[in-house]
Amino acid sequence: MFFAKQADPVSSTADELVSVSLKTLVDLAKPAAGLNLKHSAIRAGQSGGYVSRFKGRGMEFEEARIYQAGDDIRSIDWRVTARTDKPHTKMFREERERPVFISLDNRPAMHFATRGVFKSVLAAKLAGLLAWAAQHHGDRIGGQIFTHTGCRELKPQNGKHAVLRLLNAISSPEGFNRVEQATITLEQVLARLMQHARPGSLVYIVSDFRGVNDSVESYLAKLSRHCEVVLIFVYDPLESHLPEKGRYRFIAMDGASGTGAERDVVIDTSDRQRLLNYHRQFAERQDRLAQIAKKMGLGFIQCSTTDDPIQRLR
Repeated sequence: MFFAKQADPVSSTADELVSVSLKTLVDLAKPAAGLNLKHSAIRAGQSGGYVSRFKGRGMEFEEARIYQAGDDIRSIDWRVTARTDKPHTKMFREERERPVFISLDNRPAMHFATRGVFKSVLAAKLAGLLAWAAQHHGDRIGGQIFTHTGCRELKPQNGKHAVLRLLNAISSPEGFNRVEQATITLEQVLARLMQHARPGSLVYIVSDFRGVNDSVESYLAKLSRHCEVVLIFVYDPLESHLPEKGRYRFIAMDGASGTGAERDVVIDTSDRQRLLNYHRQFAERQDRLAQIAKKMGLGFIQCSTTDDPIQRLR
């Protein structure tokens, strides 16, 4: 796995290219107001045909009251009835807001760029825009932030404080739940996501999707049965296409998650076979994500480090 060698930031402008501040994320509230969270799910073989995976608001338990004539006997609360020796009925209320759950990749491979901003910065801005847009729509906002060694989930809540809680976690990641393994895998992340994203949620996964495999595809299929899922694929232009000729110095980190010892690597792109292999690996990951989205009816957005995240979400 290769990373462009990071230069030391020399100004606040440079800082914003490699890391994201809480103020930057807070300032996204205004441009996010015009974003629409009704995303298009792909229908195979048809251009312009879309179908939604969202199952509806659902019902949420509110209270138990004394049984009254005409109440549905299927709603009897048997536990309260047994405890009080009087028949009680469960009362429900319609959920008026939709849970929006944003899963954000902050693994080492995301801290990379050759143009624009780091993938991690772009991903954070995308997450911030989505969170503010959800808040403007009156939805509940929660999230998941994962690194190579841990994962943290935030339960969906209402209001601006829920957005600020998520943005603060993104700009100052801490308090991650460590896993026993040396590194956390993408399938482990999705397994946790399935436990925290309630049925009927709108789920965004913002990542470069390194490590996508059959297990990841299986988890996505299970998640999409009960939630509306949108995949946002973040990448750097150099990942999709190396220059034809030249010698380039990278930092190589051992391990699929990029957590091992660093070593300098020089790639000579005049080596035609190596260049073809590099392009093929990226294209296979990109194509697999597109195929997964198409097969499962997921939303699929691609965003380069040189793109304007607001325009891409629109």
